[in-house]
Amino acid sequence: MDSNAEDWTKSLKELEKNMNAFSSILEKFGLDIITKMGQTNLKVTQLTDMVDELNKTTIHIKGLIPQLSNVIQNQKNIEEELSTIKSLILNRPNAPLKGIELNNTVERDESATNMKDLIVNQFNILRAKLAKIDDPQTVKAILEQLRIDIFEFTGGHRMLNQFLPIIARLDSAISLDEMMNEHDTTSKTIKVEIMENIPNWINKLMIKD
Repeated sequence: MDSNAEDWTKSLKELEKNMNAFSSILEKFGLDIITKMGQTNLKVTQLTDMVDELNKTTIHIKGLIPQLSNVIQNQKNIEEELSTIKSLILNRPNAPLKGIELNNTVERDESATNMKDLIVNQFNILRAKLAKIDDPQTVKAILEQLRIDIFEFTGGHRMLNQFLPIIARLDSAISLDEMMNEHDTTSKTIKVEIMENIPNWINKLMIKD
């Protein structure tokens, strides 16, 4: 009996030792899991913050798109104006040479009336072509020539600014029946926009003596 009791005691101690070791392993495993979960939560939080910042940046960029479009359009307008001025300087007959001063007395150009009639005739030709053709590039070429002639005749006129958006729209259009504002289906067609402007342009031109 004493021998059996001693064996049982020894077995119980051995079992207790193993249980303690197993318990220690479980405790360490549990702590590792908790630590890993904490690290995972931290990374998820960081990623969430990064996504929020990305959304804010995207919204900010979208807000800048209209301003950027205006800057690009203004740059194109300036380039077109400079190109027109350059063309007039290079092609103007009897242009003064660099370094030669002009006489302060400016004689009236007797051909002004003829020039005005020529421009009005171009407008009438444009109106006739609009009724028969559907070629944006042909209309664009006429408007560009009109801009040059009107600039030369008037020395610059506010109506020329109305030509710029129409010419820019014609450059990308396939048909004259497309909307003037391609992002607004309620806007007028390119053809209607030009047709309605022609009488106004002629009237503004006739004011010029």
